[in-house]
Amino acid sequence: MSARSPSSAYTQRFDAVLAYIDANLDGDLSVKALSQVASFSPFHFHRQFGAFVGVPVSRYVQLMRLRRAAHGLVARAEVSVLDAAFHAGFESPEAFSRAFRRAFGMPPSEFRKAPNWQVWNTVFAIPHFSRTVAMHVQIVDFSPVRVAALEHCGPPERVVESVNTFIQWRKQSGQSPVASSRSFGIPYGNPDTTPAEEFRFAICGEIREAVAANEFNIRELTIPGGRYAVVRHTGSTDHIGETIYPIYRDWLPSSGEELRDQPLFFEYLSVYPETPKDQWQTDIYVPLR
Repeated sequence: MSARSPSSAYTQRFDAVLAYIDANLDGDLSVKALSQVASFSPFHFHRQFGAFVGVPVSRYVQLMRLRRAAHGLVARAEVSVLDAAFHAGFESPEAFSRAFRRAFGMPPSEFRKAPNWQVWNTVFAIPHFSRTVAMHVQIVDFSPVRVAALEHCGPPERVVESVNTFIQWRKQSGQSPVASSRSFGIPYGNPDTTPAEEFRFAICGEIREAVAANEFNIRELTIPGGRYAVVRHTGSTDHIGETIYPIYRDWLPSSGEELRDQPLFFEYLSVYPETPKDQWQTDIYVPLR
């Protein structure tokens, strides 16, 4: 068996540090403590960390704490700002609110009411996320799927209204039962760049027979088969851009792959409210030639 390369061993040591941070956001994440996790000299660790991750240690830790707190606020209505602050490792709600406002330009309470995911994706555009995603890309051969679809047209924040309409159709028609039929979503544009009134998104459920006439404007589509790059997103789909952007920015240019001229799609693996939003799993399918 060949020995690991020095670069591989170095990367694994930093992967251990990043995993430790994620698991101990409410604990001691000082330079001294983290350097011991990686067996690096504390005199040089802050420079090594900045060079490897792309941001200083203190900034990265704060971002991860803000990330956990924001996810909790948006995904769970019962979580208070105070609870979110302490759970994410902030010493006081005041410190949390100041850090949150500096990062996102609004207090946590306002972000909860109307999350600005475009600003969010800009704040969290750091190399760590790119590396994490790149290691979990799978290329699969996907078989075509017949689906019943309701096309939402209009602001992205109102997609939930169309989802509720589609759920009504599923229950009344019985043609795409949630328990035995896969659920999909097809974004026909980027919600961060497409004018709100022009945004289109298809809410889909797998079917095995033709869609019966209905008053819900549900029609039949086929999700094309072929080669796809697949990445799993964990957490609320409100911030699925965290997983999508690195695919295009980092994985695709170095993969040697070319994209097909069709939209990506999502396969929803979790059901709400049985699964809390922050534990949802969604597979992102990016079409390849």
